[in-house]
Amino acid sequence: MAEINATLTLPTGEVVDLPVLKGSYGPDVIDVSGLLKAGYFTYDPGFMSTASTESKITYIDGDEGVLLHRGYSIEDLAENSDYLETCFLLWYGHLPNKEQKKTFVNNITRHTMVHESLAHFFDGFHHNAHPMAMMCGAVGALSAFYHDVMDIRSDRDREIAAHRLVAKMPTLAAMCYKHSIGQPFMYPRNDLSYAANFLYMMFGTPCEEYTVSPAVEKAMDRIFLLHADHEQNASTSTVRLSGSTGANPFACISAGIAALWGPAHGGANEAVLMMLDEIGSVENIPMFIEKAKDPNDPFKLMGFGHRVYKNFDPRAKVMKASSDEVLAELGVNDPRLAVAMELERIALSDPYFAERKLFPNVDFYSGIILSAIGIPTSMFTVIFAVSRTIGWIAHWHEMSSSPYKIGRPRQLYTGETPRPYKG
Repeated sequence: MAEINATLTLPTGEVVDLPVLKGSYGPDVIDVSGLLKAGYFTYDPGFMSTASTESKITYIDGDEGVLLHRGYSIEDLAENSDYLETCFLLWYGHLPNKEQKKTFVNNITRHTMVHESLAHFFDGFHHNAHPMAMMCGAVGALSAFYHDVMDIRSDRDREIAAHRLVAKMPTLAAMCYKHSIGQPFMYPRNDLSYAANFLYMMFGTPCEEYTVSPAVEKAMDRIFLLHADHEQNASTSTVRLSGSTGANPFACISAGIAALWGPAHGGANEAVLMMLDEIGSVENIPMFIEKAKDPNDPFKLMGFGHRVYKNFDPRAKVMKASSDEVLAELGVNDPRLAVAMELERIALSDPYFAERKLFPNVDFYSGIILSAIGIPTSMFTVIFAVSRTIGWIAHWHEMSSSPYKIGRPRQLYTGETPRPYKG
């Protein structure tokens, strides 16, 4: 509810009262919807100063390095929770008790298989198609198989759709990978955890037994958890905008995957590995550090700093611990990892980086972990999509379960004025 008004004097001299809305946490918001009656729009490229919706799911304070899911800090969740419990929290708004968690995990586990006909869908993709291209198509195709939960006005239909999406995304992601390397698909196993099952479907074969390392399983679960939601980012806003048309949930999530595919959004951890390849060896690091410091050089250190977090990324510390555990467990001898560790050391000790808050972010460490596990860079964004599905569908559910309007951004038109047609 608005407690005070802001006033805006228009060029006409008219004074417009604009309600100031107070949230439970964070900056106040000026409601500018009344400007339309006065004949004005607001202009905010990139929506950097525009609250597009009201939400109770996730809160970010980039200046203080705060990330909260339903009021719980990401550090507490990473330390004490797991991915599926965090999924429950994001969807239902509270942490589950033991019985609720058991039921939820059971529901997800028993929805992991996909319709057998969907497996044949992959035959239409070229073997070297990008996994994100396959994911966009496969997730969108789910609407052709599960149209029994298409009533977006039904709480139960939305819940079942959410369970199916969270459950089937790892299966579809692994199928994308297997198709790209010509190996047979591996059916999910109900005796494995969410993260372990994904790794099994990725790396298992019918030829021999595959055992998941506990350290790798834990790291994979943390990667899923730390990427579960991140407020009103580009892909989440895409899902909400698509959902505002009444589109089915599978189509909306497919739209979110398409938005995530953009290198400015979901490709950051893949960019880290490309940067490490460009640097090549530890001996080359000083030269690239100087390039990064040169304002006239286009080279940038990927995985350092964050567009939202101006102090530090609260997810990075947790991900660093997992990175250290995985590298120690696997004993991987990869020149890129040596480069990454030296870059990390420099960034944490060089005043240049400290003064500019250019600390390693979650993408830096997740890229290292995924590489150490043996996941190709082309799959990094796919895994991001698996993680983020619960955030997308939770925001879609929050919007769909409340009164909402179809999204309709405005524009500042600078084209031609009306002119006669001359043949």
